[in-house]
Amino acid sequence: MLEKFAPLFVDDSEVITHSFVSDVALKSGKTLALITLDNLKDHNRPTTLGPLTLKELDEVLDAQEQRAKNGEIHGIAITGKPYFLAAGADLSKIGAVEKKITGRLYVELGHYVFAKLGDSSVPTFVFINGLALGGGVEIALNAKYRTLNSAAPALGLPEVFLGIIPGWGGSYLLPNLIGIKNALKVIVENPLKQNRMLKPKEAFEMGMADVMFEPQRFLEQSIDWADEVINGKKVKRPFEPGTLERKTVWPAAVKMARGMIKDRLGEVPESPYVALDLIEAARSGTRDEGFKREDDVMEELVSGDKFRASMYAFNLVQKHAKNPQGAPDKSLARPVNKVGVVGAGLMASQLALLFLRRLEVPVVMTDVSQERIDKGLSYVRAELDKLVEKGRLDPDDRNRYSANLSGSLDYEAFADCDWVIEAVFEEMSVKQEVFGKLEQFVPEHCILASNTSSLSVSEMAKNLKNPERVVGFHFFNPVAVMPLLEVARADKTDDETMATAMAVGKKLKKTTVIVKDEAAFVVNRLFGVLLSEQMRALDDGFSFEDISEAVKPLGLPMDPFDLLELVGMHVASHMMDSMKAFDESRFYASETLGKLADHGKLLVKDDKGKIKGFDKGAVALLPSATPSRDSKTILDQTLEGLAREIKIMLDDGVVHSVEDIDLAMITGAGWPFHLGGITPYLDREGVSQRVNGKPFHEPMVVGVTG
Repeated sequence: MLEKFAPLFVDDSEVITHSFVSDVALKSGKTLALITLDNLKDHNRPTTLGPLTLKELDEVLDAQEQRAKNGEIHGIAITGKPYFLAAGADLSKIGAVEKKITGRLYVELGHYVFAKLGDSSVPTFVFINGLALGGGVEIALNAKYRTLNSAAPALGLPEVFLGIIPGWGGSYLLPNLIGIKNALKVIVENPLKQNRMLKPKEAFEMGMADVMFEPQRFLEQSIDWADEVINGKKVKRPFEPGTLERKTVWPAAVKMARGMIKDRLGEVPESPYVALDLIEAARSGTRDEGFKREDDVMEELVSGDKFRASMYAFNLVQKHAKNPQGAPDKSLARPVNKVGVVGAGLMASQLALLFLRRLEVPVVMTDVSQERIDKGLSYVRAELDKLVEKGRLDPDDRNRYSANLSGSLDYEAFADCDWVIEAVFEEMSVKQEVFGKLEQFVPEHCILASNTSSLSVSEMAKNLKNPERVVGFHFFNPVAVMPLLEVARADKTDDETMATAMAVGKKLKKTTVIVKDEAAFVVNRLFGVLLSEQMRALDDGFSFEDISEAVKPLGLPMDPFDLLELVGMHVASHMMDSMKAFDESRFYASETLGKLADHGKLLVKDDKGKIKGFDKGAVALLPSATPSRDSKTILDQTLEGLAREIKIMLDDGVVHSVEDIDLAMITGAGWPFHLGGITPYLDREGVSQRVNGKPFHEPMVVGVTG
């Protein structure tokens, strides 16, 4: 049968995850064949499931099945090397396929191999000892029984996030194991929430494993439990769907999920809807019919533009982000043993919390009044308490962080700081004054960082004795959630300062992109293009609804005006004034935005935050003009403006590569994964060619890079 899959076995570049077999003598006197998946790499290289890996596993499973029929063994179990069961399919092998048939073969091969766990003549087990994602979870689902290590880092089915679906049985097996509501959360809801993973306790409570053990004796207890099952122990699964659920709850839940996705994401992303179709079909029919549906769907998805786009984005986040371009030698970084935060407002308080938790060093805050300082300190401590309540922070750690936090009205509190970051009002004179005062108190080695979103860091530093130690350090709101950190190198910033900034960014667990100190850096500069076209359209007489509908094909995670309200209309208005001053031929500053900012409200929302409509007062502020153009031009001109501005940014060296721009937009602006980054999207739509005379990428680069 494996002859059918021969085209998949010609690539010798795969890092093979081997299947090592050992016989375990059980207490009952019977024998368990234990298969350990191991790629013979250290903990930095997760195990993956490429074609040659599956071929070897297939051969091992066949051999164990024959031994079972001969009475030599009485059960088969699979586990992984330390810390990993499996991180899923080798995505580079899926993405690299050039023909539909080859992509389908890979999916069929997984089904063919894993099904043997369900069809075995003896009980089969998967001991989920560590990370299990995608195909790693599906190995477990195909077995008859599962145990789970309570210390496993994460479990999940991230396929919908990547533009595909769980294609090795997950779309059929999971809902039939844990019920429709739990399955929808794992397969669709979590991936669409920035690829949220499950902790072991949550996965166990959903019924994804039959029993959970502590890490100290996980393998030993799993083997003993398997022995009990082999000898007749009955396993009860409380969430397996019954007839009533299949007939009534199941279709209603899928219908509700479909409506929620449409409201939130529109109809641009394909994989969530395909996943819902498969889940709905899974309430009836056989396993093999379910697997056939997955084969058919995956054949189309893995050969489509959206999957290749998702894989480009995946490679950016997983590979490109780990090696920031333009970073100085790491050995130049200086230690940071105390941090100062100038400001105690919301952004400054979020920064203080982040530095406390990630750097685990003393943090001191200052502001213009004790009242403001006390408010900032209270915010940080309240957030620590919330983390304890949610079980995400140990009370002892909370107490330690709280003891490390202090406030002072006097800049002398910064005298022993190695790093001070300002998060004060976005006004050049204010920031220059702050840095001027700081230089009088901090030691010469102390780095001065600015959280500015659009102002020149070089201008801030120009009057200082040591401008070489000033760096831009731009976070995105909310700080705890948004992954991106733009690190701006000013005209005189030296390598030691940059190296330290990059080291700090890494410790803060942020995705760092080095940018040139030029207006609004990357994300806000491109947001400025988007906002320019929104405001131009409003002044032309289009309604809020017209503009929201016009940009829907982008599949952005938020309505553009919801995003504007989140950013803050006063902040956006100030930024657009700066951008117009930077180049009024490319950026449009509208009086309408200023009026809306003064009004203070754009949207009316319900108690759950869902947009119900636009505020009547905001609508009344719009110009009463009659549009002289078709609304489709709003999207066309937005895309053309983005393509033009990105070309200018690359020519001016704002970033080191086009990949940096895509990474920044994905991690800082929530640019949809399924679009694969802003520049591949502009290429696919023909906008890059039309505006700049050539695409940003060669065709092969838009897909997986290996």
